[in-house]
Amino acid sequence: MNKLLSCRYNMDTNRVEARFADGSAVAIDCVAIEDEYGSTPAQRAELDWLLCNRPLEYAQLVLGGEMEHYLSLGCDHGRLED
Repeated sequence: MNKLLSCRYNMDTNRVEARFADGSAVAIDCVAIEDEYGSTPAQRAELDWLLCNRPLEYAQLVLGGEMEHYLSLGCDHGRLED
């Protein structure tokens, strides 16, 4: 794979579709990612927030093997405010 050019979240298939500079593409199964990394409600909320707001960052984290580290930082984008 080459440089990641674009991503979009496909709500119908629940996948992030990524396209690369060399013309290749990959579809990331979001259910599998949530099952692997979303062990708490806060982590699942963060994964959902990334999908809707930053699909490119989501794909980079998954493909780079950094999702677990990212979630361990305690990000709170997806949390509801009181």
